[in-house]
Amino acid sequence: GRKINLIQYDDAYNPPKTVEQVRKLVESDEVLLTFQIIGTPPNAAVQKYLNEKKIPQLLASTGATRFTDPKNFPWTIAYNPNYQSEAHIYAKYILQNHPTAKIGILYQNDDLGKDYVKGLRDALGDKASMIVSEASYELSDPTVDAQMVKLKSSGADLFYNITTPKFGAQAIKKAAELGWKPVHILDINATPVSQTLVPAGLDNAKGIISVNYGKDPLDPQWNDDAGMKTYKAFMAKYAPAEDANSGIATYGYSTASLLVHILKQAGDDLTRANIMKQATNINNYVPDLALPGMSTTTKDDYRINRQFQMMKFDGTRWVLFGPIITDDFKAP
Repeated sequence: GRKINLIQYDDAYNPPKTVEQVRKLVESDEVLLTFQIIGTPPNAAVQKYLNEKKIPQLLASTGATRFTDPKNFPWTIAYNPNYQSEAHIYAKYILQNHPTAKIGILYQNDDLGKDYVKGLRDALGDKASMIVSEASYELSDPTVDAQMVKLKSSGADLFYNITTPKFGAQAIKKAAELGWKPVHILDINATPVSQTLVPAGLDNAKGIISVNYGKDPLDPQWNDDAGMKTYKAFMAKYAPAEDANSGIATYGYSTASLLVHILKQAGDDLTRANIMKQATNINNYVPDLALPGMSTTTKDDYRINRQFQMMKFDGTRWVLFGPIITDDFKAP
């Protein structure tokens, strides 16, 4: 029966601006919590401040490991799968299917990129020497063309592409221009078809491998799925101008649904402490768009999504394959 007052300011994906806007939310709007701050650098810029103020940094839109650290940052919980967890899954896949690969890595030079590289290295273990070349880029770089030329010339035959949509599209396109056809693994952040693969050219993206933890509206296996029907009806009613097939739309719906569930589970005790308690003990919740068989958070493990299924792009849509895989990697 309550109404949620959602106050929204644009930080332009610019960390100093994030600090300014979040201070405004906390100090003048006096919000109960922040929800879905987007991106690793913006979240990093306000993490210490929000934890000192004991304001929930709820369902942050990042998977960097620093945002699933209940010991040091008990007021921060990320929504995205942990980037190192995702990388552990890729390492497992590479060792099983491409044990003699020569790996070339393109990564964003920040917490996002470094986490993915660390996760892969850790899980490859004594096989980390399979990595023959690494190239980083800055968010301010106009293109990643030079990095792609370097990686191709290294002799790599497996490309680990750790990017966001803009740079992911550039990398896919450049690989095609160079006639470089390695086994191509793309991180989950850069998998939206309309944001990354269409600009890159769908033919160029054919055969790329990634992971997912949610249902894809373009996958016909979910046509009669109750959760997918609920999602599509919601989009038709409340967001008819949006592309309901977009990974951005399914993501927005999934995070908003989980926020509503946490608020309901909090009952009449709408304190910040209780919000965090509920967010780390999510009960009887079956998300409309989660893949069947997914589990959720505990008070000791803040990872909301720690299970994945592999998928491959067929030139039109992502096709899931293999079992649900849980990240069970333990550092030696």
